[in-house]
Amino acid sequence: MTTNRLTRATAGVPGPVAVVDLDAFDANAADLLRRAAGTPVRLAAKSVRVRSLVARGLDAGFRGIMAFTLAEALWLVEQGLRDVLVGYPTVDRDALARLAADPRARREITLMIDDAAHVALLRAVLADAADAADGPDVTVCLDVDASLRLGRIHLGTRRSPLRTPEQVAHLAAHAERAGLHVRGIMTYEAQVAGIPDTAVNRVVKAFSVPDVDRRRHAVLDALRTVLGRDVELVNAGGTGSLETSAAGPGVTEVTAGSGLFVPGTFDGFRSFVPRPAAYFGLDVVRTPAPDWATAFGGGYAASGPAGTSRLPRLVTPGWELTRREAAGEVQTPMHRRRGGRPLAVGDRVWFRHAKAGELMERFAVVHLVRGDDVVDVVPTYRGEGHTFG
Repeated sequence: MTTNRLTRATAGVPGPVAVVDLDAFDANAADLLRRAAGTPVRLAAKSVRVRSLVARGLDAGFRGIMAFTLAEALWLVEQGLRDVLVGYPTVDRDALARLAADPRARREITLMIDDAAHVALLRAVLADAADAADGPDVTVCLDVDASLRLGRIHLGTRRSPLRTPEQVAHLAAHAERAGLHVRGIMTYEAQVAGIPDTAVNRVVKAFSVPDVDRRRHAVLDALRTVLGRDVELVNAGGTGSLETSAAGPGVTEVTAGSGLFVPGTFDGFRSFVPRPAAYFGLDVVRTPAPDWATAFGGGYAASGPAGTSRLPRLVTPGWELTRREAAGEVQTPMHRRRGGRPLAVGDRVWFRHAKAGELMERFAVVHLVRGDDVVDVVPTYRGEGHTFG
């Protein structure tokens, strides 16, 4: 049983403790690449937030990185990593000024834009950078809305204002006139990649895949006309949609990251076999009543709509969180179900985070486990002194 093995491996480590099961991590990496069927897979670093594990994914065959912020991208390039796509627009003038002044960063980093305001900001920063002209052009990618709209119903994330081919082509032409190089587009179909495979959601996905394929094709045609060339980067998808995204017309790469850890939000997916790799362990410090135990720490709720789906998953068999207190900042009470083994002060209980890389914001180091042993202890982003958002 995984929890028993993790307890044995970390017996000498005080909790709270974060661990990654390398056997599961490596198997997940191989499975993500297999599901992409030869289409390059870009690694979403925010879903990992451990630099050594990002490097491990690249060594396994991932190509390129999707960063959370420009500051993160600059730091990763400083560490020797290459081809970093910033997944979200930025208005961080200090980071943009650093990019403008660094030829290597400009060569390796692609910024995300979806508004003329982003172009104006980039022009202003480049104009203020005395040595900006000495480096390569600043490269940008256009985020194209890939949500599904059925009349007034909007299914998907609220991201980019760019939706029609005309809107995308207009901004691309504007960006190139401003001295930027338009490298490509991103179409993230969150209503396919990020929701479980319930009966209703499967219907949504069945409508969404051909819709985004059709609109992506039209966008690429419009860009070819206005730019006089094909764009080299067409990014799509996420862990939950690798097969359909990789097969989409014109797609040159897909992105995945959460699938390396397989957090709790992926438990309802049928498109792949979940192999949870990231856990955190808490120590029991109280047994306030029969069939009750209290662990220290644990209040690591995930981002998104507040509710039980964003709470950690208690995976120690026979125990459950309470509705009244759930996972608390300094203590987490748990109730024993019928058949569960009693817990004593000093015992360790195990959880999975609802999201992926967010767990690593809570820890300075993560213990890498193989079998019954901790084989390495490595810093998280936070442990290296960085929190990027």
